[in-house]
Amino acid sequence: MDTKDEEFLKRLQATFRIEAEEHIHELTSGLIELEKSSDTEKKKKVLETIFREAHSLKGAARSVNMKDVESICQMLESVFGELKNERITLSAGQFDLIHNSIDNITKMVSKDGIKDIMDTRELIKQLQSIIQIDQKEKTQEKQRQFNLPSNKVPVAKEILEERPLQTETVRIPTAKLDPLFLQAEQMIQSKIATTQRTSELKNIIDFIDSWKTELRKWDSHQSVNNALYLKEINDWNNEKLNVLEANLAVVFQAVENDQRSFGRMIDDHVESMKNVLMLPVSTIIEGFPKFVRDLARSQGKDAELIVHGKEIEVDKRILEELKDPLIHLIRNCVDHGITKPTERKFVNKPSNAKLTLSFNATESRHLEIIVSDDGTGIDVEKVRKAAVKAGIIDKESIENLSIQETLALIFQSGVSTSQIITDISGRGLGLAIVREKVEKLGGSVSVESQPNIGTTFRLLLPLTLATFRGILVRIGEYYAAIPTINVERAVRVNREEIKTVENRETIMLDGKILKIVNLENVLGLSGRRKNKSNIQVDKMAQPIFIQLLILIYANERIAFIVDEIFDELQILVKELGKQLSRVRNVSGATVLGSGKVVPVLNITDLMRSANRTDTSKKESEEKETEAAKKYKILVIDDSITARTLIKNIVESAGYIVETAFDGVDAFTKALIGEFDLIVSDIDMPRMNGFELTTKIRKDKKLCELPIVLVTALESREDREHGIDVGANAYIVKSSFDQSNLLEVIKKLL
Repeated sequence: MDTKDEEFLKRLQATFRIEAEEHIHELTSGLIELEKSSDTEKKKKVLETIFREAHSLKGAARSVNMKDVESICQMLESVFGELKNERITLSAGQFDLIHNSIDNITKMVSKDGIKDIMDTRELIKQLQSIIQIDQKEKTQEKQRQFNLPSNKVPVAKEILEERPLQTETVRIPTAKLDPLFLQAEQMIQSKIATTQRTSELKNIIDFIDSWKTELRKWDSHQSVNNALYLKEINDWNNEKLNVLEANLAVVFQAVENDQRSFGRMIDDHVESMKNVLMLPVSTIIEGFPKFVRDLARSQGKDAELIVHGKEIEVDKRILEELKDPLIHLIRNCVDHGITKPTERKFVNKPSNAKLTLSFNATESRHLEIIVSDDGTGIDVEKVRKAAVKAGIIDKESIENLSIQETLALIFQSGVSTSQIITDISGRGLGLAIVREKVEKLGGSVSVESQPNIGTTFRLLLPLTLATFRGILVRIGEYYAAIPTINVERAVRVNREEIKTVENRETIMLDGKILKIVNLENVLGLSGRRKNKSNIQVDKMAQPIFIQLLILIYANERIAFIVDEIFDELQILVKELGKQLSRVRNVSGATVLGSGKVVPVLNITDLMRSANRTDTSKKESEEKETEAAKKYKILVIDDSITARTLIKNIVESAGYIVETAFDGVDAFTKALIGEFDLIVSDIDMPRMNGFELTTKIRKDKKLCELPIVLVTALESREDREHGIDVGANAYIVKSSFDQSNLLEVIKKLL
């Protein structure tokens, strides 16, 4: 953190302390009045006040990242909420505990630092007992009324969290371990063989040394008759050479046999280890049915997940990367695909929606995953509008796209058909993340959809990682490996066959026109080679030839110019490491038999880079124009701490910001100011965020103004209320972060 950030944080904390003292004062006086008052109506008003104060203090604490204060206020809110709903009553001792909690908060926010404070977890546990004790007393009273045994206490409903795939341990069936043990025994024999070969080579070396020694002796006793001497030494050397040749032939034959044996052993061992790391799909999807049920119920929907093929075994490393994409797809189906029971009945569908998750191992040793729903399908027109709004494609070009090409746009970052942005959907990132994850694993994802019938996502991935077949190519002085699975063919063509169409080089192959790009340009190697000649010239007829590698991905074919195409190789892929976790156009590296390190190219990136060449200049100009434009934003929050925090976050992104302290103040400023967007809290005095949004939508001048609600209210009813009154985005403060807010603002502007 630099000096500027430290100074800002100190100012923010100082502002928070002032605000916190006001909230604490109101809480303390309210509790005293609540404890002594006997007037029911007055108690309700006091409870409403202290509930609001605890809520505001919690939000302010979150703004300065004071987690302990936030947690205590959260628990106080729960206690006050139970009091408001008349589900509990407080004893004198429980009032003391609440006062102690507020005293604890006072010490936490004190400028002097933390002194003599209670353990936060213990304090929260004690506050929680206020609710639990009262519930237990009511339960015991019911037990006494109905003569139930005292040990039959209802168990609280557990919330099942999404648990990550356990990577520390793997349960392995003994049947998978038997081949490994057998291979380990074979390695002992290989060790013995290697020792023998070493001994044999040592004997050859000793033989050569002895030979050299004897040669020196011959030189020292050289005969006067030079011709006779030369004949004798020549015969003697031939004899030694014959012996050496025979010994080397024996060792070479043995090493050749060892090589074949080692090759088989290593292949078997790799396959066995792959088999060990193969885990059933059920490992990652056990919690999915409940996840679907809870997610659907939180939105007032009724859905069931049906799983097929969960016994299919997949490489553990692939499973670890698959969970997030599958969660995104299932969440997308629930949030976008299926509707509420009343809407489903209206179109003659059962109220209970069906989501299907199917796994299948194909004959080509690939894993096919199908995620489908029986919902409304994807609105193609909404996709078109969202893509144009996000700047992915212009209005003229999108009209020329087929339905399937249009549907593929939903995998672009920023494209979303959701009518409101929430923590679940609407940012246009979920499906982009799915595509990125799947392609990183060497797979592909596609979508099909039919109106009022449903949507189907199809993923195709390898069952295992590590090794694959690849084509080695040369580009100038550089080498690269390209996955064979993406290579349709390699051809050598005459330069005269290449034609220019719409400022692009193309060639006619098999009756189809293919776009040609230079792999050197795509990889950014232009100008780096010493010898720039990439052509072969026949000196007799002087034709010019070039080498083309036809790559195919997701039904798209592009011809890449390379300098030389070598053989197909078995490639062991290594990751680039944490320092280079993401390099465009490169997915990893491999080491050739010569020891040379060669990059393994990412086909998805290559295809995108090839398509991006002609549009990069236009996009750059558009970005410069966009960056030059200044937007004016109104930030509304009754908490000065939260208001200051959001103001600084938005200003740091280059926006012009004004603030308002409640809905009335905000509406007045919105009428006289020229604002491009509003960021508002909900729970505010005089006029809350819902009321402000409703009023803005009814005003002719302001009705189109984008509104982002940032609030701690996270219930389904509150979210739906936000949609009903016309908000464009709904961000829950519990999941709030700087990038989240800026991303939403950017999307709406």
